[in-house]
Amino acid sequence: MSNPGYVGKLMYLYLDEIEPGEGTDSPAFLIKASAHLLNQKGGRNWVPVIVKETGKDKYQVIGNSFVYAIAEEAGLERIWCIIADDSSETAEVVKVLAGEQIPKINLSKASRDEIRSGLEYLIEQPGSTLKTVKLAIATNRIDEAPRQYWKTLDPIINLKCGITKGKKLDALKEIFYLTPQSMPDTITDAGILQTMSTADLKAMAKKRGITGLSKMKKDDLVEALSKPSK
Repeated sequence: MSNPGYVGKLMYLYLDEIEPGEGTDSPAFLIKASAHLLNQKGGRNWVPVIVKETGKDKYQVIGNSFVYAIAEEAGLERIWCIIADDSSETAEVVKVLAGEQIPKINLSKASRDEIRSGLEYLIEQPGSTLKTVKLAIATNRIDEAPRQYWKTLDPIINLKCGITKGKKLDALKEIFYLTPQSMPDTITDAGILQTMSTADLKAMAKKRGITGLSKMKKDDLVEALSKPSK
């Protein structure tokens, strides 16, 4: 939809040509006070709004929604905007750079430093349920775990790093996500096996021809699967 010739350009657009998009959740006081200041100081939005083109002379805000809300409250006729393309990737980057969306970390591939910084951010949030988590311990144990195979964050519970099921585990979902690799048919590393669900262990054991599965608990399955196939 976007005109390639417009992408990246600074343009002075009429406010009534622009849809607000998702809007902003900023307090009304900040919007009104900022609008009053803007009108007092010349009415020029020195911080441009980021928009995408949705049709002929039609645009939608995808970043700096706070600035758009101020301009609207101030009653400006036109505002300065930067035109972006209409891809979802661009929209995500714009929201992150504008401070409107928290960037997420792929825990399947994250470096130790990325894991540490992500956990530190979550721990330091006001009222965080992770306040009691020891940063160094949690970082080391998650980093050393076979997270490339995790389908969910649940295996973290078994790492005994202070992150338990419920609110603490749910807090991680705010910034961490997974893109798991396919699990190999044969794994003998007990450390990896311990992170798997009982259902997955039984499925793997069945493929390897291990019998008596109905009576086996998780520890039994791990023991049996950690022995090399004959």
